[in-house]
Amino acid sequence: MTISILPAIDLKDGKCVRLRQGKAEDVTVYASDPVEMALQWEKEGGDYLHVVDLDGAFEGRPVHGEVIGRIAKALSIPVEVGGGLRTDEDIEHILGLGVDRVILGTRACDSPETLEKLVQRYGARLAVGIDARDGMVQVKGWTETTGSKATELGARMSAMGVKTIIYTDTARDGMLHGVNADAMAAICDAVESNVIASGGVSSVEDIKTLTALGKPNLTGAIVGKALYENRVTIAELKAIG
Repeated sequence: MTISILPAIDLKDGKCVRLRQGKAEDVTVYASDPVEMALQWEKEGGDYLHVVDLDGAFEGRPVHGEVIGRIAKALSIPVEVGGGLRTDEDIEHILGLGVDRVILGTRACDSPETLEKLVQRYGARLAVGIDARDGMVQVKGWTETTGSKATELGARMSAMGVKTIIYTDTARDGMLHGVNADAMAAICDAVESNVIASGGVSSVEDIKTLTALGKPNLTGAIVGKALYENRVTIAELKAIG
């Protein structure tokens, strides 16, 4: 089983940043030119680029469309984008920039009845991001924790035909504490969709842990802070797969 490596670019105020546990006030700026950063991750072997419009997630509308368009145009690897995509127009706008796949989070949780139509319309170009802490779904830039279990939401999304679910353990995100293997195994068992792991992936050991779960639908891992702080390289992570 080969796990694809998705380097992450988080956009805030036009810069490439990382947050600790999604807290807007706990931010580290790693690069002033996100396009240059994206090209570096492609050069180093990234399979797919994961982009989050952090300002968009907090404001509830895309903010960094111009930068995202330049990233998508510059790269030969596919790009996925999430953050603030709350309307059909937002989805059309971002896909129209040359992005391969959009990620819905809050909207998928708040309006599951509209999601099915979107899945039918966009197919594999639409992914759902499930962000959870202690197994419970979080929305609106992780500022609200719902009463929904991540596995139950995942099962509903999978039944609607969602092809890809990006599961983020928010307690691990940006902390470099390793992956939550139990949570990843649980979401993989709950869905037929492909699952991309996010949150805490910071070492070769984490990729070994994910691979050892033996879940054929666990197809990728998003890596952010560990790459920016030179704790591991994309080549080292890919060598495990």
